[in-house]
Amino acid sequence: MTDVLVKAFRSALPEELTSYLRDQLQAVENGDFLAILQHPEVQLLLGHQENETTKDVRLTDFPSWSDYIFHRLGLILSKRSEDSATQTRETIASLYAFLQSNITGPPLPFSSAAVLLAKDVSTKPSALSDLRAILISSFTTDGVAAYRLSPNIELLCLAETIVICPQIQKNIELSTWVRLRVSFIHQRLLSEIASSLQASIYEDLDRVEKLIIALESKYNIEDLRNHFLLERATIHTHHGLDKRARADLDKVIADRHFHFALTGLLGKRTKFQEKDTSQLLVLAKSASLEGNDGTEASASKPKDLDLNDDTLLESISFTQKLSSTEIKEESSLPADLASLDPSNQPLLDPLDSVILLSLASSITNTNPADGLTREETLPYATRVLEGGSSNWQIYTQALLVRSRIEGYKSRTMERGLLQLQALVDQIIAETSGSDTINNGVSDDQVTSFLPKAKEGESAPVQERLRYIFPLGSPSRWELEAELAARWVSVGGLRSALEIYERLEMWAEAALCWAATEKEDKARNIVRRQLFHATNNNDDTADLEEEKWQGATRDPPPAEGPRLYCLLGDIDMDPSMYEKAWEVSGKRYARAQRSLGRQYFAQRDFEKAAEAYSLSLNVNGLHHQSWFVLGCAYLELQQFKNAIEAFQRCIQLDDQDAEAWSNLAAALLHLKPKPKDPSEDDKSGDRVTSHPRQDALKAFKKAANLKHDNSRIWSNVLAVAASTNPPSYPDIINAQRRICELRGSMDGEKCIDDEALDILVRHAVQDERGFDISKPGLPRMVNELVEKHIKPLITSSPKLWAILAMLYIHTNRSSSALEAHEKAWRAVTLQPKWESGTKEQWNAVVDQTVALVDAYETLGPKERTEGLAAGSGELVAKDWKFKARSAVRSVLGKAKESWEDSPGWDRLKDRLEELKGRN
Repeated sequence: MTDVLVKAFRSALPEELTSYLRDQLQAVENGDFLAILQHPEVQLLLGHQENETTKDVRLTDFPSWSDYIFHRLGLILSKRSEDSATQTRETIASLYAFLQSNITGPPLPFSSAAVLLAKDVSTKPSALSDLRAILISSFTTDGVAAYRLSPNIELLCLAETIVICPQIQKNIELSTWVRLRVSFIHQRLLSEIASSLQASIYEDLDRVEKLIIALESKYNIEDLRNHFLLERATIHTHHGLDKRARADLDKVIADRHFHFALTGLLGKRTKFQEKDTSQLLVLAKSASLEGNDGTEASASKPKDLDLNDDTLLESISFTQKLSSTEIKEESSLPADLASLDPSNQPLLDPLDSVILLSLASSITNTNPADGLTREETLPYATRVLEGGSSNWQIYTQALLVRSRIEGYKSRTMERGLLQLQALVDQIIAETSGSDTINNGVSDDQVTSFLPKAKEGESAPVQERLRYIFPLGSPSRWELEAELAARWVSVGGLRSALEIYERLEMWAEAALCWAATEKEDKARNIVRRQLFHATNNNDDTADLEEEKWQGATRDPPPAEGPRLYCLLGDIDMDPSMYEKAWEVSGKRYARAQRSLGRQYFAQRDFEKAAEAYSLSLNVNGLHHQSWFVLGCAYLELQQFKNAIEAFQRCIQLDDQDAEAWSNLAAALLHLKPKPKDPSEDDKSGDRVTSHPRQDALKAFKKAANLKHDNSRIWSNVLAVAASTNPPSYPDIINAQRRICELRGSMDGEKCIDDEALDILVRHAVQDERGFDISKPGLPRMVNELVEKHIKPLITSSPKLWAILAMLYIHTNRSSSALEAHEKAWRAVTLQPKWESGTKEQWNAVVDQTVALVDAYETLGPKERTEGLAAGSGELVAKDWKFKARSAVRSVLGKAKESWEDSPGWDRLKDRLEELKGRN
């Protein structure tokens, strides 16, 4: 196996211990876990042998088998603390045996119950079943139950019991890494993320990272840090932290000098394609293949099913013209990649294959249903498959990744489904053992859809387990549940239900029925797990007709909190969520989230906030709960609480544009706080920190994340214009972006005339002048107006007036007068203004007077624009005539309605002034 953890463990041991444990460590590396578990020291720990220290310790004196083992371990280590190293070896062996029996195979060559448990338990099926049920229930965390049919659970219990022992943690530094792995496997046993377990995992990740740095300085262990980073990336991906996962992957890529590129190359994808088109592929080449011996390079691998499509080719046929390659990034291909034959790329180092598959998983984890994302992800899996990965488990994982992606396309859906079925059949066959029972049906009775794997499609245990932690391969029941979900997606409801019922995944079976609008069946499945039959006689109940309305089962099943919540979803009954919260010991956060969601929909924001707060007390890492809690506080006008909620939201995901936007909205309602007196400015005035500035920063962050959201840009514009002083560059950027997004649909309505007026007035009043020939605010304002504002203006007199003001201050008299004329026409062309309101009439009067003033001021000036610039020609030599005509036109139309009004008199006086200038 040569797992990097075992290498590090061997290197860190004192020389005398290394010599003592040499054969046992070799047994671990060879996958001979039985030899470890049958060692006399392990048999002593398990109670199969006794000495003076342990002879009085009896299983019946302890509430659980784990407590019994923990007590014996403490007694053993109290006499010989140096046994900590040997106990760590046992932890690794039992953990890997559990993984072999649940994830990778081949079947364990021994019965874990017979080796670990007392004979009076292992030989009695009922006693064994009861003990295993207790052990599995001990893994319930935060109200989230572990999968109840997990085979050989005693192996994981043994590993966890040993690794949490204080003496082990104190004496063996690397036991923290082992504990991290045990905790992550524990997390994956649960149907949902348990936040307390997640917090523990991330605390151990920090400790292990520091430990890795210390080990690297002492020992020369190849790729030690890279293995850890890949393992951590898998943990990030499982918890939905894809940004963190990508950061770790980038570190490994840089450290290993692994060259790869997602590119486009001309080729044919279909059998009838005549013209080559650009096809996505990944070109990749490992820096070295050291560490791959000949055996591993020629290792067997699982069956890769053919596509067998009448249109699509089995693989892309590429044109052998690398000059046609188009890289999606702007940089060109490195020389070592440009020289590769895309149809026959070299074998990759296993770790490099893991990198590509981890990249694919982190991408699809974000949005697996997005077509573009799938197209970009598939080439990563294809590169690993067509390169013929040298490791069996890596190749298996690549088949799984490809089958997930192909399940969304009609042409590849069949192969994707059959490939997933083949992998499920493979893992059933490879993990089945005589003491593994599923719902009363032994594994050898579970039939396979496809033939079992042939001899050439198998591999030894050490090869399968070598990269299991960086890969994060799913367990047997996870893979079967995924297959059932795939059957549902293609309409195979019966096949899906058969799988769910065999796995006793009652919640998934109920969801399956609910998705097909058969809520009665879904309800009955759930109620059967939570309640007795109506007459309280379960044995005689008709499973088809029974409604299960009898007494509540006591104690409730381990999955009770989840099932109660599911029943609440089906019946829209909040009492079921409250029951779920109660039976979980107030630890099942989803129950309060469901209550909060229902209260929020009913606009009972106070109760919604209370429910979400309770859920976050249990699971403070749930991003969406913080967001909705912040929204509830906004509705309640509790702005400080809203700010705190959205800040927590951003801490969890700083790419959430809506959270940034809502944070800004909450900040706008805060009053400015005086700063410390020591920060007073030189004039003695108190300097204040205004929340409006912080709100602007938050809105800008949101706009950068959602660059195409005009609503957020409108907020940026409004806040930028309202700060003191206004943020003029932000006004320009926001107004420009709004014009780009909404201009074609909304025209001039998308322009904020108040903000534009503030901007232009500031620019033209600048003491340094308005010089658009140099970089700076004047040039930016002029570009905004000419390129984005002016083309959209049609009927807004205020916007034309703003343009006129700009043109006057930039010595463009002709353009300024033209803008005034358009402003006047915009007012006078409004229908029925002659008989309209007083406000309409006054607006016409004001605009007419402004036009006359413009004629009088600008008309006599010489032209400075166009071909007539500098020729001495006037802007409007007939300006007097035009001015009089404009006034007479308005007076003529308004005579009947507005004669003798103040506005009428203003126009008459202005007309007389014009006549006096003849």
